[in-house]
Amino acid sequence: MKLLPYLALCIGLAGCASHPVPADWQLESRNALQAATTAYLEGKDRIADAEMRRARQALAATGRPELLARAELVRCAAQVASLVLEACAAYAPLAADAAPAERAYAAYLYGQPGADTALLPAQHRGGTAGIEDPLARLVATAVRLQRGSLSDAEMSAAVDAASAQGWRRPLLAWLGVAQQRARSAGRLDEAERLQRRIDLVGRPT
Repeated sequence: MKLLPYLALCIGLAGCASHPVPADWQLESRNALQAATTAYLEGKDRIADAEMRRARQALAATGRPELLARAELVRCAAQVASLVLEACAAYAPLAADAAPAERAYAAYLYGQPGADTALLPAQHRGGTAGIEDPLARLVATAVRLQRGSLSDAEMSAAVDAASAQGWRRPLLAWLGVAQQRARSAGRLDEAERLQRRIDLVGRPT
């Protein structure tokens, strides 16, 4: 999983290529953030919370709040991808120190006015077509849902993206949206089929 590369893989570095031996905090925060995001998407809350604490501790050692703001936005993006759309409380107190690109991304995530499209990653400057990274696709689809411009095809693609990764949390959320649409349109057979999928994904293992 690429995990929003512009935020996560080179966190805190102007250019990773010029730093062949990254500092311990960089490796620790990157690995912990990756693990936290994956665990969150898989619905493994205890692991996600523990890894996120590890990432925060590593980044706090730098005394640079803008780095912590980036990390919190990665977590926020995973929540939005899972249709948890309330404001990102952990990012809010760090927003004043965030870079312009991070502020633009935060506004984009929650459909707020004033998001500078030019500062967003290229994959988020248009629709969802052509976005290969599954997490980025889910984020973009969730943004379109908030704007009320989501097509059935885009919704189905979000379900498929979450399903292909085995991400229980966003899959259950997107299946629920699909089922609601099917019921509203009177497609009861489809709604029942989606309920069977929901039951399977939500079944304790």
